[in-house]
Amino acid sequence: MDLSVIIPLLNEEESLPELSAWIERVVTENNLSYEVIFIDDGSTDNSWNVIENISKNNTHFKGIKFQRNYGKSAALNEGFKAAKGDIVFTMDADLQDSPDEIPSLRKMIVEDGFDIVSGWKKKRYDNTLTKNIPSKIFNAAARFSSGIKLHDFNCGLKVYRKKVVKSIEVFGEMHRYIPVIAKAAGFNKIGEKIVEHRARKYGITKFGWDRFVNGFLDLFTIRFINRFGKRPMHFFGFWGTLFFLIGLVSIIYLIVAKFIDSDFTLTNKPAFYIALTAILGGLQLFLSGFVAELVTRNAAERNEYLVEEKIGL
Repeated sequence: MDLSVIIPLLNEEESLPELSAWIERVVTENNLSYEVIFIDDGSTDNSWNVIENISKNNTHFKGIKFQRNYGKSAALNEGFKAAKGDIVFTMDADLQDSPDEIPSLRKMIVEDGFDIVSGWKKKRYDNTLTKNIPSKIFNAAARFSSGIKLHDFNCGLKVYRKKVVKSIEVFGEMHRYIPVIAKAAGFNKIGEKIVEHRARKYGITKFGWDRFVNGFLDLFTIRFINRFGKRPMHFFGFWGTLFFLIGLVSIIYLIVAKFIDSDFTLTNKPAFYIALTAILGGLQLFLSGFVAELVTRNAAERNEYLVEEKIGL
């Protein structure tokens, strides 16, 4: 199969018939074998019935329905598991992403050798104050932290080599950082293409201001997991030892000062309590590192590593 198109959605019953017809036209014109997987993330409208009708008329269209709303990351992860195409596309269901981009994005994977190509909605039709400015700040922070030079990490229109989506797991709200997750897994050929952004035709946006706050928190989380996920003691042990030594040296200094000057009151000095706090904090961090190591060592995936090729096995 040439390609799989994964479309997470929430209450998009009006846009689905138009979107499915658009995708069918594009892939047919380009002679591509395909499947389209709709992931209904707990819609409360008639979206699932629309998907069922689309699937009856065209068996290339498939659907997965969640019992309740789990979020876009969960929807994409399920779609990645089900995808069978050599090339995997993701796009939103609100008609703001254009299926006409499929051939050119696919070419960048097949002919130019990219592992991932992310869309860049350079010209947007969103409110500048509430979306564009926060988005620019968010993307700048993500670029600085990850080293991946993308302008629009949160663009739903992306294309992947099949091996990429089968090698990663998307959880929480980490869908914004799939390129970061993929890079940590060893897929370094990440490209970008300017894509068309269309004004919303039906319904309302499903995202609010909280996504930017959550986005920054998720960025810290994913950077920590990628760097210390299999060796947490390297983080907790380092900082625990550092704080413990600072506190210990401070306490020794204060005790020596007490012996030299008998009038020196130890417990009246703020430095005494700061040093005591540093020692206790350092011990707690160090013990946290031990606990984290025990959890890691007993995790089922503790020795799971991505193998690119094998010979003679």
